Amino acid sequence: MATGKRVDPYRNFRFKVVIDSIQSAAFSEATIPDSSTDVVDYREGTDAPFQKKLSGLTKFGNITLKKGLTDNLDLYNWRKQIEGKGAVGARKNLSLILIDEEGNDKAQWDIVEAWPTKYDPSDFNAKGNEVLIETLELVHEGVTRVK
Repeated sequence: MATGKRVDPYRNFRFKVVIDSIQSAAFSEATIPDSSTDVVDYREGTDAPFQKKLSGLTKFGNITLKKGLTDNLDLYNWRKQIEGKGAVGARKNLSLILIDEEGNDKAQWDIVEAWPTKYDPSDFNAKGNEVLIETLELVHEGVTRVK
C-alpha cells in the first residue's frame, strides 16, 4: 500500500491566456502547441549496413484560441494588422496558464514571437442558439514550459 499524499492530475477546464497588450483573454478553448524534431538519416561509406539518426529542424505546432464573440475588437485588429503590414512589428509573446480547482496557477507554457495567421468567426444560423465563436490561429517561434 502506498503511503504519502495522493497527487491527482490536473483537469483541463480552468486556464487563462495572457497576450502582450491584449485585454481580451477569456477563451473557451486553447491548444497547447506541440513540438517535433525532424530525423535526418545519414550514412558514411565506412559505416556498418545501417543508418545513423541525426537531429534536424525543430518545428512547433500552431495555437488555436476560441472565444465567444463580443464588442472587443483586439484580436480582430491584431489579425488586420498582419493583413495590412505583415508580421513585422505585430509579433507578441503569450502564456497559456493552467489553473487548479483552488484558483492557483499550476502549469505555464510561454510562447514567443506569435502572430495570427488565421481569423475565423463562426457562421450565422437562424435555427441555432449557440454562442457565436471567433477562432484565432497563431504561429510562433517557440514554446517553453516554465512551470
